[in-house]
Amino acid sequence: MGNSKYPKFTFTWFGGVVLVVGLFVGTMAVSLFSTFWKVVFRENIELKDWFLMVANSVGFLTAIAFFDFFIVRRTTQKKLNFNLSSVNFSTYLLIFPMMAGMMFISEFIAAQIPTTGPFFGEFYEYFTQLMSQLTDNPVVMIIMTVIMAPIFEEIIFRGIIQKGLINKGVEPWKAILYASIIFGVVHGNPWQFISAVMLGCVLGLVYHKTKSLLMPILLHAFNNLTLSLLVLYGKDESFAKVLHVSEWLVLAVGIVLFSLFYYLFMKKYKVHYAEM
Repeated sequence: MGNSKYPKFTFTWFGGVVLVVGLFVGTMAVSLFSTFWKVVFRENIELKDWFLMVANSVGFLTAIAFFDFFIVRRTTQKKLNFNLSSVNFSTYLLIFPMMAGMMFISEFIAAQIPTTGPFFGEFYEYFTQLMSQLTDNPVVMIIMTVIMAPIFEEIIFRGIIQKGLINKGVEPWKAILYASIIFGVVHGNPWQFISAVMLGCVLGLVYHKTKSLLMPILLHAFNNLTLSLLVLYGKDESFAKVLHVSEWLVLAVGIVLFSLFYYLFMKKYKVHYAEM
């Protein structure tokens, strides 16, 4: 690994601060530009459908750029770079059904969290209103959730945090879990927290085993595309409600899919792609 073109950086609390500061700087830059535009041109671009997409992109890009400049380049003398190579076709036949199984399982578990009551009811109503804003423009929604989010989030949570923790000496399973928990926390609500942690563990496992960041990006996109289509055409994120089947059936199918393909992926898949 000494001659690897991929930098062997580590992730510490300082790296976390750098990411947050970068995100803040990017967000503030967009906010200042929006204010400038409003004053000069008398137009509130924050009301545009594309504004949230641009704001998120700038925030993520600035966070990644800050980590690259202040952490990676200064400690490794290399620029931030990831293995994005493809894998053999049989790998895809293992990881996508495994991901689908975990999607079904996570839906069942997340559905057990209350959506009514003095706390959960108001929180859920606010969350659903916030999410409904994304569906106003399906094109923007697809770009944000299926293209931008998988790329930026996998770079940060798997490519930077998980990989950086493993490089630091943290056991892989712990690094995968820690990155997944952080991934869940930043979603900001208990329903997505559960799903993000569980799905994040699958994404992290696939990245660790294949050594290609392209794999979790594709799986993340697959998850978000599926949920986006459920919302756009079924008016709900729930497989059980859209397909009019029992939640228990969704859970059972999920357990079978995940267990079978997890076993095949872990026991039968032997190839580790070195980042050389």
